[in-house]
Amino acid sequence: MMPIDDAPRSFPVEQENTPLHRRAVFSASVAAVDSHHVRPAGGAVRGHRRRLDDDSLKLIDDLTNRPMDPLFMDSRLARKPSSPAATWATRVVVFVICVAVGFAGALFVQQLHTDPRRAVRESWASELEDQTSQVEDLTGQINDLRGQIDEITKDMADYGQNDTLIQDELSSGMLPVEGEGITLTLADPIAADGALPRESSGGQIRVVTDADLQQLVSLLWQSGAEAMAVNGYRLGVQTSIRTAGQTILIGVNSIESPYTIQAIGDKDALARAVSADSQPALYESYAESGIYPQVAKSDSIRLEAAVSGDVTHARRSE
Repeated sequence: MMPIDDAPRSFPVEQENTPLHRRAVFSASVAAVDSHHVRPAGGAVRGHRRRLDDDSLKLIDDLTNRPMDPLFMDSRLARKPSSPAATWATRVVVFVICVAVGFAGALFVQQLHTDPRRAVRESWASELEDQTSQVEDLTGQINDLRGQIDEITKDMADYGQNDTLIQDELSSGMLPVEGEGITLTLADPIAADGALPRESSGGQIRVVTDADLQQLVSLLWQSGAEAMAVNGYRLGVQTSIRTAGQTILIGVNSIESPYTIQAIGDKDALARAVSADSQPALYESYAESGIYPQVAKSDSIRLEAAVSGDVTHARRSE
């Protein structure tokens, strides 16, 4: 071993490479670790190195005596005191930042899942409701005016003798009628969602469609029904049963489940025509979808007059 007096001459480390005794922020776990620096022979002063003219020897000397980065070395050797208040303040700040980032992420994901067409559909639905309300108001006014016309017509001398006109108006639904009949009620399955399409496809739930109502109405007409109404809307010569989007319309009036068909006629014949015994295949298909029609007989059913449009192209044949 080289004596202390014979230690190699050394020079101070440059100012830019002088170790700074400060700790890194997240190095508390290694604060108590001792330094593993290789000490020069003979206890030479740390921070100095031998004066060597060869750059390669200087590199070897640095790797041997200073294998660790000065900043990391200082973070291990110098401990920065921290108070409990600063520790809790740091935790609170980190928690608030995490909450803010999570909230912003949730808003961003919600924005991504927002359907841009929803506002358009809501606007159209609102317009449809307004138009439907106006149509109902106008329908009431038309019925009132028709009642006034009937009252005036009754005062005419030949009204009571024109049985053909009365029969035609009764058949076309132009006059309110009352008599015995049946009430047929059917509703969508309990599991049906109004947002699903009205036709069954794949795993989607089948619900009552306009075709189902058309089929039942046709069966009742064939069985001798003299007047009918669906959910209170009288069926006339110009009344249609159709689907618009996901809504069933009776003429221009939208209806929803449950659907009620009222028919005036021979109640026994009408009930038998739409019973499970007369229509087994139809009732079996309904049962598979969870639809169960209910038929009730009644001694008195009143139906209001139907709304009919003006006839502009049809003329009486000579």
